Amino acid sequence: MLATSPPIQQFEATCRAQGLPVTVQRRRILEALLGRTDHPTPDQVYGTVKDTLPGVSRTTVYRVLEMLTSLGVLTRACSPGAATRVDPHTTRHHHLVCRRCDRLIDVGDAAVAHRIRPPDVRREGFAIEDYSIYFTGLCAACQETDTGSRRSGRPARRSGRKGKTAKRTAPRP
Repeated sequence: MLATSPPIQQFEATCRAQGLPVTVQRRRILEALLGRTDHPTPDQVYGTVKDTLPGVSRTTVYRVLEMLTSLGVLTRACSPGAATRVDPHTTRHHHLVCRRCDRLIDVGDAAVAHRIRPPDVRREGFAIEDYSIYFTGLCAACQETDTGSRRSGRPARRSGRKGKTAKRTAPRP
């Protein structure tokens, strides 16, 4: 029998506890995510697994990701205006979001995660169950693009996506 990693063992135990079968598709999709740090979209996950899972459909990948999220094996990482992504890092952490290329980066400073506290919303009758904060700005690659553009005299690009302009929003108070 092949050795399995702790996250795979946890996934298998969770499936058994919930009475769910551990299918080849579920296992391979989770394995494809575990080594990633780039917060892939479901379409990117499909692109990764389609060659190793002959006949797998895009719909199957979406359903498996949804099931893994509902089991708490993955989390959903969403920033306003960007595609939904999945994150195998399920402990509370925050993200940096590049406003130009939509890159999503985990904030690696555990001290930040422990210093940030949710607001007291009891007066509103709301019960916060979880939270994640997204800090927006420019990633190193986009900053370099800006610096290189200024040196060459070309204007900096507004968006990392061809043919689309960056969505502008008013700064938040």
